[in-house]
Amino acid sequence: MRILGIDPGLQTTGFGVVEADGPHLAYVASGTIRTKDAARGDLPGRLKIIFEGVREVQARYAPSCAAVEIVFVNVNPQSTLLLGQARGAALAALVSGDLPVSEYTALQMKKAIVGNGHASKEQVQHMVMRLLGLPAPPGPDAADALGIAIAHAHAGTSLAAMAHAGGTLERRQHALYRKGRAY
Repeated sequence: MRILGIDPGLQTTGFGVVEADGPHLAYVASGTIRTKDAARGDLPGRLKIIFEGVREVQARYAPSCAAVEIVFVNVNPQSTLLLGQARGAALAALVSGDLPVSEYTALQMKKAIVGNGHASKEQVQHMVMRLLGLPAPPGPDAADALGIAIAHAHAGTSLAAMAHAGGTLERRQHALYRKGRAY
């Protein structure tokens, strides 16, 4: 299974591609999509660069699925909204290419990669380097994207093991809504 991980950002969106064969992981590619060529106030131009960049990565590396980091709430609500729009551009690019997309929080990714949900960027870079046998740590945005892809590979292995054990992976419909609340 070839997994494309995306770490969305308005100025720099990281991407990472890994090949997963059971518990074995292999590095394919990683890098960043930078929007510095668009004017600082040109939000539509930046979103277009992200969309086209993700589509180009998808076309070049032909992943079978994708995993994207979920946006967290910043202290600055405006920054959160802008980051959400960058994430939306990346998601739109992925689903327009008919890729199944999974989503993980930074906490989930860090827990899967480092074992600590509050790990630093440097710790994530170092563990990604070790897990994939890279000669040097990748840049911080590419490392986060590779970490998202690795977390998805680990989650996929766990879900497959549960399915083979005879467990059900279906969501319980009766627990979805209760007094207007989703569970």
